[in-house]
Amino acid sequence: MPSIPTRYELQDPVLAALKALGGSGTNEEIHEKVVELLKLSNEVVDAPHSSEGSGRTALTYELAWARTYPKNAGKLESPMRGVWALPSGQVADEQPASKVKTTAPEPVDDDESWKERLQIVLTKNVTPSGFERLIQRMLRESGFVQVEITGRSGDGGIDGRGIVRLDGFLTFHVFFQCKRYSGAVGVEKIRDFRGAMEGRADKGLFITTGYFTRDAEKEATRDGARPIELVDGEHLAEKLRELRLGVKVTSVEKTDVDVAWFETLSEG
Repeated sequence: MPSIPTRYELQDPVLAALKALGGSGTNEEIHEKVVELLKLSNEVVDAPHSSEGSGRTALTYELAWARTYPKNAGKLESPMRGVWALPSGQVADEQPASKVKTTAPEPVDDDESWKERLQIVLTKNVTPSGFERLIQRMLRESGFVQVEITGRSGDGGIDGRGIVRLDGFLTFHVFFQCKRYSGAVGVEKIRDFRGAMEGRADKGLFITTGYFTRDAEKEATRDGARPIELVDGEHLAEKLRELRLGVKVTSVEKTDVDVAWFETLSEG
């Protein structure tokens, strides 16, 4: 198991990454910039969160906490889900975030708890055919039409197809593959999928509950090859949350004192 930077060691690189990105960035942009700044190897980047298999890498997990701590200390803002920013006028290296210590228990990060529960449900409680139906509905509610499940053995892993219509004029035929994986999807799966869809679709879509290795990500966007869009467990969870498919979002009740109401008791 390679040595993974801890959440404490990653706090300053996260702030440095945001500074290099112009003061704000998405989870993916921060991840890539931190990997670049620390010159992390593929072995470190692709290492799973746990030896038993997980829907995310160890680095992704530690980076999530490395963003949470500076946010709690007022050194980071999150104006919208998945986007982070340095407070206005703040310079990232004025006060290293790693020097901000707390003796309080680790906060329960909403992003960490519900996504992990969802990953367990999708891989343990949902059948392969049930997962395909979930993806079919998700694509339909995302704007795809004529979405069909066509999975059969010997077809290179193609599970279905659909059509995307842009602005009511342009259409793209898309083949998709959906896999309930705990762990990494390697480059060979991307190559097999591309070979199966070659000459039959305009684009490919590979959806997994796990994550893609760096080599798999590079292969998906390789110059001269038909593009394949990748949706990992993190993106899948966010999309299901957005569409409210199996994910409930409840508002937190806030309690306050109505001073004016009490004052009416003394009137007259």
